[in-house]
Amino acid sequence: MIRFDDILDKVSGSFGEKEINQLKKAYVFAARAHKGQTRRSGEPYLSHPLEVTSMLADMDLDQTTLIAGLLHDVLEDTDVTATEIREQFGQEVADLIEGVTKISRVQESSPEVRQAETIRKIILAMINDLRIIFI
Repeated sequence: MIRFDDILDKVSGSFGEKEINQLKKAYVFAARAHKGQTRRSGEPYLSHPLEVTSMLADMDLDQTTLIAGLLHDVLEDTDVTATEIREQFGQEVADLIEGVTKISRVQESSPEVRQAETIRKIILAMINDLRIIFI
């Protein structure tokens, strides 16, 4: 399992202290929001956002995208609201997370309709911000 310190090691050469502190803030926020949640595998729920964020760091993406990676499941899987994210991390992070959430909320009955709707939402999300696809 990826540890948050592994992510910090990846970005320490390109991020300043202020950016690192914002990542730490997002990590603590995500950990609190997902506290007590586990995946089907039994792993802590936070393992997935950490893996996503690690991959984003490998792609040398910006701090905003990494923060959104850490927080991308909180709207769907916790009581956290978009307003809270916006207040804590800004409009850009909130927009990225909401874009990811919209893509994952396709709930049609047939697999074909679900796939077509997912593709449509991905294209629309890309129009707004390509980083949504990376997350």
